[in-house]
Amino acid sequence: MAINHGSKRLVVGAHYGLRDWMMQRATAVLMAVFTLVVLVQVLLPGEMGYDRWAAIFSSAWMKALTFAVIVGLAWHAWVGARDIWMDYVKPVGVRMVLHVLSIVWLVGCAGWATQVLWRL
Repeated sequence: MAINHGSKRLVVGAHYGLRDWMMQRATAVLMAVFTLVVLVQVLLPGEMGYDRWAAIFSSAWMKALTFAVIVGLAWHAWVGARDIWMDYVKPVGVRMVLHVLSIVWLVGCAGWATQVLWRL
C-alpha cells in the first residue's frame, strides 16, 4: 500500500550540510591566507602608494590567488545567504526570488571585482 503525500516537493534538504560546511571552512582558510599574503606585502618597508599597490597585484601568481579568493568569497557568501533564506523565509516563491537575486548580485560583484583586478 503506497502512501501519496501529494505533488508538492520539499525545497530544502539536509543533503547540503557537510559539503557546504566544508566549503565554507575551505573558502575561509583561503581568504585568511590571502589576507596574510597581502598584509606581509603591505607591511614591508617602503612608501605605500598606488605604484606599490598595483605592483602587489600585477604578478600572475597574485592575480590567480586574488581571482581564487574572489570566487571563494562569492561561494562563501552564497552558502551563508542561501542558508539564511532557507531558515527564515518560509514562502517558497519569496525564497526562490531571494535566491535568484542573491546569485545575480554575487555574480555581478565577482565579475566587477575580476574586472578591477585585470585592469591593474
